[in-house]
Amino acid sequence: MRHLIIVLAVMGCRAKQPEPSASRAQPRRLDPLERVVVVADGGARGDSQFQVVPLAPVGPAVPAGATVVRLDGEVATVGGAPLNAGELKGPLVLTPTAETYLAQVARWLALLDDAKAEVWLAHPDAAIAFRLTLRDEASFQAWLDEPVPGKTRVIQREDGFEVMTNLGKLPGWDPNGPTVPLRGGQLDLTTLRRGLERVRQRFPEAPDLCFVPAFGVELAQTARAMASDFTGADSPIYPVICLVYPRPSGADGGQ
Repeated sequence: MRHLIIVLAVMGCRAKQPEPSASRAQPRRLDPLERVVVVADGGARGDSQFQVVPLAPVGPAVPAGATVVRLDGEVATVGGAPLNAGELKGPLVLTPTAETYLAQVARWLALLDDAKAEVWLAHPDAAIAFRLTLRDEASFQAWLDEPVPGKTRVIQREDGFEVMTNLGKLPGWDPNGPTVPLRGGQLDLTTLRRGLERVRQRFPEAPDLCFVPAFGVELAQTARAMASDFTGADSPIYPVICLVYPRPSGADGGQ
């Protein structure tokens, strides 16, 4: 009888221990993002497969007294003269031409980053601009390693946007495609803004958002995408925007 009591007591203690799976519960994954679709007259949905709901660009005004830096491929000029980053003071507003790519201006971004310049990126279709925190690959990796929930980044590819977080990718309507694919060859910025709002609700303490354009994406298209972070001129979803760029070999700024 004594041995039976001991066995029952041990079994009771084991029964009170929590299940390993309960103590290591995984956070709930992000739900798939629904596309914003066109609603035709009478309330019927239009052909949402190819139609994009336009996003009216809003955001901060171009800072007063800023120096405008024109980016045309690998050439950067101020008032028609070659850019001298060491002589510029105050805010700088980058205005890329339609066919200027991130890789072409990486050298200039590295110079401005190392000079701690105040850099803005102008929207090509509206008198607004977005203040940037510039991050090269090393700085971006350090940012990812910070113990802050969220770490939201928009990877801008030729076929659309991947929205990534600490929980992985925000899935879209096609789990095997980008979160927000191109529709009819156009950027679906309205759906992208919906995705950013959803992720921000999940991670309200996340202070910043990084855009990571592919080499084959025009910088002006990235500026258009950044408008998705704003619901009003003074209402950002994420208060800080960072732009991740590829630092050219040898452009270490003395680091």
